[in-house]
Amino acid sequence: MLARQMTMGLGAWVLALGVAACGKQSAEASPPPEGEAGATAPTAAVAAIGQPAPDFTLKDLDGNAVTLSSFKGKTVVLEWFNPDCPFVVRQHDEGPLETMAADLIENGVVWLAVNSGAPGKQGAGIERNKKAVTEYALPHPVLLDESGAVGKQYQARNTPGMYVIDEAGILRYMGAIDNAPRGTPPEEGFRNHVAEALADLAAKRAVRVAETKQYGCTVKYVD
Repeated sequence: MLARQMTMGLGAWVLALGVAACGKQSAEASPPPEGEAGATAPTAAVAAIGQPAPDFTLKDLDGNAVTLSSFKGKTVVLEWFNPDCPFVVRQHDEGPLETMAADLIENGVVWLAVNSGAPGKQGAGIERNKKAVTEYALPHPVLLDESGAVGKQYQARNTPGMYVIDEAGILRYMGAIDNAPRGTPPEEGFRNHVAEALADLAAKRAVRVAETKQYGCTVKYVD
């Protein structure tokens, strides 16, 4: 399977993806979500490449508060998550997300899933996400953003939506996990955008593809 062929540890990601990348991925995307942000996020800053990643505090599924800025000094990956989105299901069952988080966590990367689904919406709620942790064998926290404040701050449009933050807390990548929205790579070959961004950071060079269009299910924000 394509996904299983792309599964490897962090060191291998860096070596395999050290080749220069160029251009932006034009995958499927949905229009930005509308509506007012809630009070979950502490500032009105909007996520932008090359700028400090907006700080936030959200609760995990056990009710523990998790603050982004507490991980300064480590590379952080944010994954916008909806366990019932078909794109998320495919990615976690047979795509790069099947084992990528576990491989990276073993090598010191922090991985946080964020679910911005409103109560009653598809894939939302503590119980559904607790089941998803078991279903997908997730090795990382799932944080609930039911007001949608953090998701809107990060301009999260689709699940899965991906963000890479460097050790200094600067946002270095935002967009899609890869260039295969339907699971079939294009003629030019498969690209794991997150792995490439992490390889660039590990090599102490600028991230060469810093932003792509997200694809997947629309984030299920409050109406």
